[in-house]
Amino acid sequence: MTDLTTPLPAVAEAVAFVAPVTDTVTSTLSAGDTAWMLTSTMLVILMVIPGLALFYGGLVRGKNMLSVLAQVFTIFALITVLWAVYGFSLAFGGEGLFYGNFSKVFLLGITPDTMSAALSTIPEFVFVAFQSTFAAITVALIVGAFAERIKFSAVMIFSVLWFTFSYIPIAHMVWGGGLLAEDGALDFAGGTVVHINAAVAGLVGAYMVGKRLGYGREALPPHSLTLTMVGASLLWVGWFGFNAGSAGAANGIAGLAFINTILTTGAATVAWLVAEQLHKGKASMLGAASGAVAGLVTITPAAGFVGPMGAIVMGLIAGPLCLWGVSGLKHLLKVDDVCDVFGVHGVGGIVGAILAGVFCSASLGGMEPEGFHMASQVWVQVKSVLVTVVWSSVASLICFKVADLLVGLRVSEEDERKGLDIATHGERAYVH
Repeated sequence: MTDLTTPLPAVAEAVAFVAPVTDTVTSTLSAGDTAWMLTSTMLVILMVIPGLALFYGGLVRGKNMLSVLAQVFTIFALITVLWAVYGFSLAFGGEGLFYGNFSKVFLLGITPDTMSAALSTIPEFVFVAFQSTFAAITVALIVGAFAERIKFSAVMIFSVLWFTFSYIPIAHMVWGGGLLAEDGALDFAGGTVVHINAAVAGLVGAYMVGKRLGYGREALPPHSLTLTMVGASLLWVGWFGFNAGSAGAANGIAGLAFINTILTTGAATVAWLVAEQLHKGKASMLGAASGAVAGLVTITPAAGFVGPMGAIVMGLIAGPLCLWGVSGLKHLLKVDDVCDVFGVHGVGGIVGAILAGVFCSASLGGMEPEGFHMASQVWVQVKSVLVTVVWSSVASLICFKVADLLVGLRVSEEDERKGLDIATHGERAYVH
């Protein structure tokens, strides 16, 4: 087990995303590490289906419940297949600045006996599977922003394009030894790669698809906060695989990420509710669920780099800031982001990515990199955020435009009023 006092470079082999991937790792299979990574992979699947699907599904109106479930479910199926076909190779198969190469397309050269080049103690198939779930949940996160009015076919076309031209290059730049990895950016489990990347895409999509009919003029309330709470709970449970699994081994760093995932989430939930009580006079269940997700998002890029007390402080900061993200910022942006993808995942991801550069300091209980200087690291973190925002913005704009030209983005006004469950899928979530 890794000593938590060891400087970060010494545990880089156990942390998959600290150093560029090479093919020169001496590999010895660890049954414990392999079992933990298989378990973590299943936990991340739990985050997506059913966790994210129910979280988003409860936030839309009942007539659109199944449309959201269908989008999340189908995206998971689609992206995991594309990951095996070419995604893994382009993200982890080479050493370019923006993309890898096609050396592992169709998983060529990988057998049950092949050990991971990124994580030397587990089979490469396990690493491929684990990373496929990250790709899938990132694309699925986007759909909450423009739910209730987009064509299913447009979602699928966009998903394929965006996965190829935004997720894969950002993943390679941060985790596959590309541009941001060379710069020393810290992203333990996906603050930039997953949350900021997806949140920006959701924001662009919400603008391009347009506001829902009646938005701002009539109430469009969530149809089941009960299901949203269940979804949020499944997200919290699954997130332990997301964060602690990103240690890449059953070791002390996994334990650190695990406890931090508990603490930041708890602190953010409490902080959100306190701020909501002060602002609105009532602490809501939706606020508790949203605060928990905000905490999970915020600790993601920093989970294995910061100490437990730093994690608590990060949660206390994230709760009120993400509450502002779904209220004040959303109003300023004049956007109909149905499930507050940008307000929670965008704001939380940015806060977490930047604060990772602060609280990784050993003086604050963190696991600072060799040669660490706080101001320099924070600047590196800010640059990684800016690169992700710009890249995802441009890629998303192009991908949505292509989908629009091919099939159109928005359903007809009649179908939107009828509800996408019947209009698109020919079925109802509930029988009255």
